[in-house]
Amino acid sequence: MYQFWEDVFMALFKPTGTLHSVTEITPALLEVMGVRAIVLDIDNTMAAHGSQEPFEGVPSWAKALTDAGVKLVLVSNNYEKRVAPFAKKFGLPYVYFACKPSPLGYLRAKKLMGVKTRECLVAGDQIFTDIIGANLCGMWSVLLDPLAPDPAWTVRLKRYLENFFRPHYKPLTVDAVRKKEN
Repeated sequence: MYQFWEDVFMALFKPTGTLHSVTEITPALLEVMGVRAIVLDIDNTMAAHGSQEPFEGVPSWAKALTDAGVKLVLVSNNYEKRVAPFAKKFGLPYVYFACKPSPLGYLRAKKLMGVKTRECLVAGDQIFTDIIGANLCGMWSVLLDPLAPDPAWTVRLKRYLENFFRPHYKPLTVDAVRKKEN
């Protein structure tokens, strides 16, 4: 019985897989997963914390995916004054003050995109917000590497704790998804 509860508890922290950057998510990968929509974190996923300037390659990546018919929505724990201008640069819908890892922001995003839960992939850089929230909703998830320093001590503490989990996760690849389905 103990093993069952340990497995359930640990499953909350485990992403479907990992990638270095959001720009590594491809239409081919999404097709194999049956994903039609991506729920995107902003800070340290698409831009440095608090920055309105996206990381290199992110605008062209987002355009290529939307051109391929993939729906994108930004979901952030930040306030609207941070999220709205960033979303406007991409012409994307957004959910602000999402209270991640609570499922509420993710479910609002899913409703905005008009897709089923298993057609959503959550992409973010934090286990304790992005990945737990995705798992609570039953959505696919990809844990990304943080690409810029974290200014807040609370995030740095979470990064330290994440170091115990990250080495056990596997990259998100087409082959890995196919194996998991079989």
